[in-house]
Amino acid sequence: MKDFIGVWKLVAVEDRLPGGEITYPYGSRPAGQLAYDESGHMSVQIMRRDRRPLSSDNWDETGAEEVKAAVEGFTAFFGRYEVDEEHKTVTHIVEGHLLPNSVGKELKRGYEFSGNRLILNPSATRRVIWEKENADLLTSRSGREVL
Repeated sequence: MKDFIGVWKLVAVEDRLPGGEITYPYGSRPAGQLAYDESGHMSVQIMRRDRRPLSSDNWDETGAEEVKAAVEGFTAFFGRYEVDEEHKTVTHIVEGHLLPNSVGKELKRGYEFSGNRLILNPSATRRVIWEKENADLLTSRSGREVL
């Protein structure tokens, strides 16, 4: 479990089509962050960088189509996690999710580590590639770890 702990920066979300072609559902340069802590908590946010700004900074003043477009390019959830090292899986136990239907679900992902990268496989056709954030960035000015 200790290999998971820390903050991870999103590199890519890849979908492999039946013919072998790879597509990028969050675009070629997605943004995202995945965090695992020592007590078994996790959170993740993933978004397309090319989402268009809304017509207002206030959700209440924004039209339904704009909100739909903004949400379609974003996903986020938080909860707890469990690692099964024998089967090389990590299970995210969802406590809160942008998609309400996912609350309470257990999302199992295959995983592998490659250098400073964590590759999660939520399905047989999807890979989500994360890179460990520089440990120096996770230290506050006082020298204590922020995590």
